[in-house]
Amino acid sequence: MCTVTFLAWSDGYCLGMNRDEKRSRVAGLPPSIREEAGRRVLHPSEPGGGTWIGVNDSGITLALINWYSVRARVTQVAVSRGEVVQRLLRHGSSPAVAEALASPDFLLARLNPFRLIGIFPGTQQITEWRWDLRELSGVDHAWAPATWISSGHDEPGAQKTRGRAFREALLGPAGDPEGPVPNGAPVEWLQRLHRSHLPERGPYSTCMHRPDAVTVSHTEITVGAGEAWMRHGQGSPCEEGPVSCHSIPVRVGPAGERPVNGG
Repeated sequence: MCTVTFLAWSDGYCLGMNRDEKRSRVAGLPPSIREEAGRRVLHPSEPGGGTWIGVNDSGITLALINWYSVRARVTQVAVSRGEVVQRLLRHGSSPAVAEALASPDFLLARLNPFRLIGIFPGTQQITEWRWDLRELSGVDHAWAPATWISSGHDEPGAQKTRGRAFREALLGPAGDPEGPVPNGAPVEWLQRLHRSHLPERGPYSTCMHRPDAVTVSHTEITVGAGEAWMRHGQGSPCEEGPVSCHSIPVRVGPAGERPVNGG
């Protein structure tokens, strides 16, 4: 259960992700800077390892959401989907990520259905990979505002309601005093959307609240001016708890080059 939102501009982008989980689930760990196959990466973590979102030193962001509309599940021992993003952040381009994901070594057959969103600023490309236990497919999206939504409660209903909130926020409907995305302040717009309770606080709002589940964290990634920033807030965005901020230098290029300092 998650909501991912993307905004782009000429030389960068920002992405926000609300993570929705059962209230009984152990909280994730705040972001840290790590090395993956010689590449610098930045991401929060599950207590047992793995992650759901991260950015690397080529400015590439990967975010994974569960695909609840596909009911099929792995019948053998499943591999945690939390390993997907962590393993793929070591790559510096969309073709390299696609090749690694399709490799027999990746053991897709032991992963439950998911949708993986990849943001590649060097080529201004957005690719969404979908795995339904039978086929891995890739869908390219325009370099433009977009949202992706999952829900174990009612995925079609959540997509309809949160999608409408996203579109109305972009258009700035009459009666909205803050209007559409303001020039020079996309992150503030993103934060406002991700703490929204429209049309009402509950299972369908972007900031989700149910008796058994809730939005447990909000992560923002901004890439531009040679740097990637991650802001991670623990707890529901409407009543945010501890916040941590980190950054890594990036060198954005079509070949996925390393940063100038070699990190």
